[in-house]
Amino acid sequence: MLFYTMDNMNQNRHFIMFLLLAMLSFSCKHHPVPNQEMVDLLKNWEKYYDSPKNIFAARAIVKSCDSLLDASADRERIDSALNKKANALLQLGEEQKAIKIFEELLEKISPIDADRRLAVMKDLAVSYLRLGERTNCIRNHSAESCIFPISGTGVHQDKTGSQKAIEIFQRILAANPGDPEAKWLLNIAYMTTGGWPGQVPPQFLLPVSNDDSTGVVKPFADIAANLGLNYKCMAGGCIVEDFDGDDYFDIVISSWDPSERMHYYRNNADGTFTERSDSSGLENLTGGLHMMQIDYNNDGHKDIFVLRGGWMGEFGEAPNSLLKNNGNGTFTDVTKESGLLSFHPTQTATWADFDNDGWLDVFIGNETSPGGKVHPSELYRNNRNGTFTEIAAKAGCAVTAFVKGVTSGDYNNDGRTDIFISTLNGNKILLKNNTPQNGAVQFTDVSKEAGFANNRIRTFPTWFWDYDNDGWPDILVCGYEFTESLSYYAGAEAMNLPVNNAGKVFLFHNKQDGTFEEATAKVGLNKVAFAMGANFGDIDNDGYLDFYLGTGNPQVKSAIPNKLFKNVGGKKFMDITTAARVGNLQKGHAVSFADMDNDGDEDIYIKMGGAYTGDAYENAFYLNPGQNSNHSLTLMLTGTVSNKAAIGAKIKVTFKEADSLRSVYREVNTGGSFGSNPIRQHIGVGSAATIDKVEITWPVTGKTQVYKDLPVDTCVRITEGDTGLVKYKLERLDFPGENPHSSHKHHL
Repeated sequence: MLFYTMDNMNQNRHFIMFLLLAMLSFSCKHHPVPNQEMVDLLKNWEKYYDSPKNIFAARAIVKSCDSLLDASADRERIDSALNKKANALLQLGEEQKAIKIFEELLEKISPIDADRRLAVMKDLAVSYLRLGERTNCIRNHSAESCIFPISGTGVHQDKTGSQKAIEIFQRILAANPGDPEAKWLLNIAYMTTGGWPGQVPPQFLLPVSNDDSTGVVKPFADIAANLGLNYKCMAGGCIVEDFDGDDYFDIVISSWDPSERMHYYRNNADGTFTERSDSSGLENLTGGLHMMQIDYNNDGHKDIFVLRGGWMGEFGEAPNSLLKNNGNGTFTDVTKESGLLSFHPTQTATWADFDNDGWLDVFIGNETSPGGKVHPSELYRNNRNGTFTEIAAKAGCAVTAFVKGVTSGDYNNDGRTDIFISTLNGNKILLKNNTPQNGAVQFTDVSKEAGFANNRIRTFPTWFWDYDNDGWPDILVCGYEFTESLSYYAGAEAMNLPVNNAGKVFLFHNKQDGTFEEATAKVGLNKVAFAMGANFGDIDNDGYLDFYLGTGNPQVKSAIPNKLFKNVGGKKFMDITTAARVGNLQKGHAVSFADMDNDGDEDIYIKMGGAYTGDAYENAFYLNPGQNSNHSLTLMLTGTVSNKAAIGAKIKVTFKEADSLRSVYREVNTGGSFGSNPIRQHIGVGSAATIDKVEITWPVTGKTQVYKDLPVDTCVRITEGDTGLVKYKLERLDFPGENPHSSHKHHL
């Protein structure tokens, strides 16, 4: 028998506590991190990314400049390093430090060296303008912050930065009165002080030109902050989709910052959202300039595909991620086991059933920089068992270019999904799908025959859509050609100076014979835009698709408004940005249209922020107040023989309006090439009292299901092969900050 004294008992108690703490420590240290293998790959990428040779790694550039300044005695090299350091500090959002250096440099420059003085003065003025933005728009953000033209609560409370910028811009314009960039930024600075237009010297005043003077749109309201959806970070992607199967739209966002994790906001179906990132398996997955939702394994749960490395050249050789939705609120990275693991800079892909076998394949457009490593585009065929096989070369679509946008659709209505590719090389590539039934996937480049050979303008986002409802998919692609800052082009356009093709939107109308004709000028789209993120939807339920552009480029001094264009009867487009109050001057990226509050009209969510830490900005959620009394139809399609998400299914909705029958055409997809709309389809039907006919043509079989005499403002589920349909109800959600007197009208 053992006998214990009190000391023995205390010693044993201490030993047991020590043992428990050790076990707990061991458990914590060895607790498996979700998606560990991908997390490790992304951490390695982040380390490689942080190099002074990487133009986007501003912190590393500052350190490199400091080393050069410590080692050099050469005056010219020192001034060059100081200038580079100041610009990097500005990119980091450290405006005060940048201002100090620019002012020191300005003192050193001889008055004789006028061009150099003006260049540094402009950098200094921009630094002060950005300081004003940080003090007001970022640290004291309001729903009207940076909305062009700036007014109301968007006017700065602390005007110090803007007033200093005004002073310097006026000195610049005194020396060079025709400078479009300085004029544009001067007008912006005056707006931030509340002094525009009255206080702007008449010779420098620029008008706010828009097509919206007829009052055809009611203003949207940014309510992101009210819902906790205004997370501030750099450029990235966004998806609006029902990820948990409750019929209410959730939101997932990403950032191209290799150290920034993904965020998942679950819709609580009561007017609120809860961030579920920490419990979803997404908390340690970082980076991602763009992403999209798909159902790659036909299990009915929406999965996520994340694209990384775009714009970064050799520093962008990062893995993409295929995230399997487990159906329980969590996601598992299955990139490696699925066969999709590769290392190429990209931000664009399109999922479609290219061989009509009922399973989604994916085409990825990779970026080959001039003089850099070759990164051919990839096509992964779905093996129907959770894995994929890369077949681009065999299929004739291993395109090598600086690809910035890809989209898929059936442009010739032959039942096979084709691909359109937008590039910074200037090529616009149309790949016709010639895959025989039950045969190997095969594409043919028909760009020349289709009419794209003569347009050599560098372009970015793109999509297929039927903008005029003639039953044939057209193509929109946005120009991204510039040699100056975007503020220069915005100023030049306001001054009626020629800007050639800089930043214009190009619309190619389908001639229904395998060719396209450019309709840009005809429909009024020959305007400066410089779109990055972009998507389309129907804000007024007239059945004609409108679109919204997130604009900008990496330059800190590029400050131009995001833009909203209204489709007027399929014949022209109106720039309604100003009246809609959605023209944020901060950088705009991924865009999603969705009826978030189930009131019958589509709202807009946009992922904001630029390429640098100092350009990070709050995301925006523009709530549609209801534009009129038009009606809509909500369709949720489920494939059985075709892919379960019904991607590629064609929809024709026919109804009577003003005693005339007309039809609206849609193809199921997630919208444009930068930003993801829900797969569930929202279709405006104008003032129709009832819907005469809905026709669904399924991609694999080509069979058409017809449903007649449907009520408007209804949600309907349609399953392939089922002659019946299921109506369901979505509760209207009242969001905090929503105007109770808005013209929202329909419960779905």
